[in-house]
Amino acid sequence: MQRSQQRADTPPGHVVVIGGGIAGLAAAHRLVATGVRVTLLEATDRLGGKLMTGEIAGVQVDLGAESMLARRPEAVALAEEVGLADRLQPPATATASLWTRDALRPMPKGHVMGVPGDPAVLGEVLSPEGLARIAEERDLTPTAVGDDVAVGAYVADRLGREVVDRLVEPLLGGVYAGDAYRISMRAAVPQLFDAVQEGGPLLDAVRRIQERAAARQQTGPVFQGIAGGIGTLPAAVGDAVRAGGGEILTATPVLGLTRTESGWAVRTDARTIAADGVVLAAPAWSAATLLAAESPAASAELSGVEYASMALVTLAFRRADIEAHTALRGRSGFLVPPVDGHTIKASTFSSNKWQWVADAAPDLFVLRTSVGRYGEEDHIHREDGELVAVSLRDLAAATGLTARPVDTEVTRWIGGLPQYPVGHLARVARIRDAVAGLPALRVCGAVYDGVGIPACVASAHRAADEILRDLAENPGGSTGMNPARIDGEIAGEIIATPTRVRGTGSEAGQ
Repeated sequence: MQRSQQRADTPPGHVVVIGGGIAGLAAAHRLVATGVRVTLLEATDRLGGKLMTGEIAGVQVDLGAESMLARRPEAVALAEEVGLADRLQPPATATASLWTRDALRPMPKGHVMGVPGDPAVLGEVLSPEGLARIAEERDLTPTAVGDDVAVGAYVADRLGREVVDRLVEPLLGGVYAGDAYRISMRAAVPQLFDAVQEGGPLLDAVRRIQERAAARQQTGPVFQGIAGGIGTLPAAVGDAVRAGGGEILTATPVLGLTRTESGWAVRTDARTIAADGVVLAAPAWSAATLLAAESPAASAELSGVEYASMALVTLAFRRADIEAHTALRGRSGFLVPPVDGHTIKASTFSSNKWQWVADAAPDLFVLRTSVGRYGEEDHIHREDGELVAVSLRDLAAATGLTARPVDTEVTRWIGGLPQYPVGHLARVARIRDAVAGLPALRVCGAVYDGVGIPACVASAHRAADEILRDLAENPGGSTGMNPARIDGEIAGEIIATPTRVRGTGSEAGQ
């Protein structure tokens, strides 16, 4: 369908998107494609949220998320739609290791988020006692899962704590920066939750998942990156939004959100913007504040969402200085089980993992470490030099690396990842039920349907599509709100945004 036809079929409307992370950008992109007028408001001075590029030793690298799951289509499709198809790249190597029991050991294959289907592959990771404990599972009575269960608690009950501490924890920690003994199986590993509900031993449930995956015969890379960094995606989406007529304002925090007789009043420090609909793509704490007056129930639920903070330490070495360290060769990096007591929780060898990094700096070797997880956030408050020093100390112990970096960069992500404890999906359902009572307002982002980039994009598309349905069903824009509830001062200062505002350049990507 041609764009002109789309616009002719779409009721007029103005939607304000609050939040310029990848979810807000994806929602804005979805909306402008239908001809809806969009204004996106971002509180900080850049777009992208946890997607951000920066420089180290003159080389552009990711300082936030660095890859996206390619087996889900939403994020890759968005990158293609905004002109990045020719820059999509799978990892040059996906040979990861575990740094556990004082050695780098190959990451076992044939598991689902660390839960094995065949204990035989775990010989280098688990102790003989740990392997023997797995063998006892078939003699155990069934473990109830109910409506939800913590991944770590269930797996430990079936296969022993060693499987959780040395496999599940580092893998889940790499995704959620969380505690496997708190993380919801239903929310974080839904295919495992569905399989264990079918009954039988956990090992058999994992094998069923693997058999079903094999039957689907999925091809292509599991993950994709973008040459120049995943952090370049927000700028490209932002440019596409502007090209579609959308307005994007950075350094524009939203101070209030009020229902009016004709829609919504979105208040910033400079003006109050009239909107027919609102997509709230902000972190839980911000969304809770903005919804406090209009939906106390949703606000209370959002206030209960906890976050983990972390720091990324990016290091650049002269390649000539690290040639003797064979442990760095051929690997994409390694994960670290918390039970081993080290400070870093993972390291990515960027120059090995991403060909574009190696090509951009052939004389350098770039890697990064991550520090901090839920409940262990004191580390991120250390000085930059301390975080660099502790990263170098752990790298030396893991790989023998003794070279000194030629450049370093520390990036802190305070409140970077929402936690998904047992009952999280029930909380999300209550939030959405409460928000559904508000006309033409929806929420999206990492809080709701997954913390990965494809999940955030899917969440944004859902919110945008529901807003479009609301506008189509109520083309006059009236919310049915009692005019007496409108604050006179706010109502008097509401202004309309321009029909089309074209922007140039990009605020994303530092």
